[in-house]
Amino acid sequence: MGKISRAIREAKFVARAVASTKHPLLAHVIPMRRCNLTCGYCNEYDRTSDPVPLDVIKERLDRLASFGTSTITISGGEPMLHPQIYDIIAHIRSHGMIAGLISNGYYMTRERIEKLNAAGLEYLQISIDNVNPDDVSRKSLKVLDRYLVHLSEHAEFHININSVIGGGIKNPEDALVVARRAVELGFGSTLGIIHDHSGQLKPLSGVEEEVYQKLRRFGKKKFGWLNSFQDDLAHGRSHQWRCRAGARYLYICEDGLVHYCSQQRGYPAIPLAEYTREHMEQEFYNEKPCARFCTVACVQQVAMADNWRAPQRPFDIPVRNDGVEKSPQPVGEEEALGAEY
Repeated sequence: MGKISRAIREAKFVARAVASTKHPLLAHVIPMRRCNLTCGYCNEYDRTSDPVPLDVIKERLDRLASFGTSTITISGGEPMLHPQIYDIIAHIRSHGMIAGLISNGYYMTRERIEKLNAAGLEYLQISIDNVNPDDVSRKSLKVLDRYLVHLSEHAEFHININSVIGGGIKNPEDALVVARRAVELGFGSTLGIIHDHSGQLKPLSGVEEEVYQKLRRFGKKKFGWLNSFQDDLAHGRSHQWRCRAGARYLYICEDGLVHYCSQQRGYPAIPLAEYTREHMEQEFYNEKPCARFCTVACVQQVAMADNWRAPQRPFDIPVRNDGVEKSPQPVGEEEALGAEY
C-alpha cells in the first residue's frame, strides 16, 4: 500500500474517531509472551510460553472487528517468534483494520521483511535502548543496524524507531545517536520516558534533561502536541487527561483477557469473548486513578480524540480476575509507542 492511500485511510479513521465514541481506536493484541531477549526494565515477556494458536487469535481479531476497531497492534514478548505471524497480520487486513507490529528487530531479515510486505503490514515500531549492548538491554543500535538497513531497502510499510531515556538507561546520550540514525535511514523517530526499576516516576535530571530538550528540538515540527504529555513526565509533574483505556484502547493479553494496558494487567481482566459495548461505555466514563503519572504513550494519544469531551466520573472499582476488588496502581515500565517527531 502506497503512502498516499495509507494517508487517506488514516484520515478516514481520524474523522470517524471524532464523529463517534462507540468503537475502539486501537487494540493491542499479544499472540505470544515469549521473547528472545531479557531486557532489565521489561515486565512483558517470559522465556517458556507457547504461541497462542492461530484459530484462537483469529477469533479474537474477529471479535475486535465486530466492535468496529480501527487499528490492531501486535506485540509481545517478541511477536516475530509466532510461527503464523504473517497469517495474523493478513487476517487483520482482511477486516479492513490497520495492522501494526512492535518488534525488537532481531528477526528483520530480507526474507521476513518480504513476507511482512506480502501479509500487508502497515506499521512497524522497533525500540532501541542504547548504542552498545549492556546488562540492561541488548536492543542496541550496534546489533540492530544491519537489520535497519534491510528494512530501509525492502520494507513497504512505515517504520518508526523509538529511543528511551529515564530509569535504567545508562547512557542517555545514546538516544540522540539512535534518533539521528533513524532519520538518516528515512524512518520515523520517537522518544519514550520510562520509570525507574521500582516503578516510580522520577524527573529527568542532568544529562537526561539535556538530551530530552535536544530531541524536542530535533524534530520540532512533528513532535508537537501529540507528545506534549511528556513535558509533564520529564519534570515529574502529574498530567491531566482523560484515560479511555478499556473503551477506546483495549489491551488483549495472551490469555484473551481485556486489560487497561500492559502495565495494568488484571484490570478489569474480562475475557474478550464476554466483553461488551456496555463494558466499553462504562470504561469510557471511568476516571482511572493511575492516569496522572501514566507513561503509556499509545493510550495517551488515543485519548486525545476525546479529551475535549465527556468528563469522567469517580472510578468504579473493577473486580480483578482473581476476585479481588482493588484499584489500579501507578504504571511501571513504559510501553512506548510515541508520536513521531
